[in-house]
Amino acid sequence: MKDTAVVVGASGAFGRAIVSRLLERGLEVVAVARTRDALDALRLEHPGVRICQADIGQDAAEAVIREQLRGPVRMLVHGPGVPVAGGAAEVPTAAITEAVNLKVNGLLRLVRAADQRLTAGSRLVAIGGHYGFEPTAYAATAGVANAALANLVRQLSWTYGPRRVTAHLIAPGPADTDRLRKVAAGRAASAGTSVDTVLDQMRADSAIGALTTPGQVAWAVAMLLDAEADALAGSTLMLDSGRRRGLP
Repeated sequence: MKDTAVVVGASGAFGRAIVSRLLERGLEVVAVARTRDALDALRLEHPGVRICQADIGQDAAEAVIREQLRGPVRMLVHGPGVPVAGGAAEVPTAAITEAVNLKVNGLLRLVRAADQRLTAGSRLVAIGGHYGFEPTAYAATAGVANAALANLVRQLSWTYGPRRVTAHLIAPGPADTDRLRKVAAGRAASAGTSVDTVLDQMRADSAIGALTTPGQVAWAVAMLLDAEADALAGSTLMLDSGRRRGLP
């Protein structure tokens, strides 16, 4: 029986790339998303994937995911997107609550669903984001939720470390996806400029003048399957194309 990987947020831009890469690595992939249509489209693209319709923002998702698991779970990937709701000055507090529920509580639900199938060498991987480490006036939900997620990943590292199960956070920089374009549209409206201008400004914030790609995120996730990645236990991989200026 093949080892299993569970990918939450599998129908998004990052999720689709991650599913593809993990299938290439020979894992059986359980793809989790909220909408059936998106999952059916994913299965058409990757016939070998097993789909699981569940809302990771609800406690009921834990049992639904657990029922889909058959053998050892080699990797959990938690990558749901959070609502784009503006900066700290205008964001509804309910949007902050929802974002933390999806990112933080969602990761806990996923880990608990698979707990009994984790083995030595299993990986717990959360997709966070650059804004959790470099706050911005335009993305309060992502900033707060991803900062909290980084703390939880460190806690999980210590909780599961004695079982030789490691926890990791991947923090991409802005990527040219539909979600980023919503953020850019909000910034453009505030500044009275165009979305393309805002995207160009985002690229200029990178040391190499680039946005992170879903393929790069998928590469990092798959790389964590290597035995050498034990040394990264509890660490954050900053896939931000050179945006972060602060130390450490």
